Amino acid sequence: MKIKPSERMGGFLSFFILHELNRKPLCGWELSTIIGKRKGNTLTPGTIYPALKRLKEQKLIRLKQKGRKKNYYLTKKGEKELKAMYKIFRQLFKGLKNKIK
Repeated sequence: MKIKPSERMGGFLSFFILHELNRKPLCGWELSTIIGKRKGNTLTPGTIYPALKRLKEQKLIRLKQKGRKKNYYLTKKGEKELKAMYKIFRQLFKGLKNKIK
């Protein structure tokens, strides 16, 4: 059975979260700001935190608290999932590289 990209990724937000956490650990507010800039607006806590909770339940990310600050980290499982997502994106957007400006 082949998994549809939308089912595997749970939307672009999950992809962006995993992508950014692959670069470095971040707190929810930092993720919201970075991803919001990419979208052209800010993400609300009601958008980012449910997505973080879902990714944590799937064991794709983990949470480490230091004082009041909570940073999210990519897990090994999250790294594998992100690689699979990159592969899906390459397949979906193959040939569009020169057409998208």
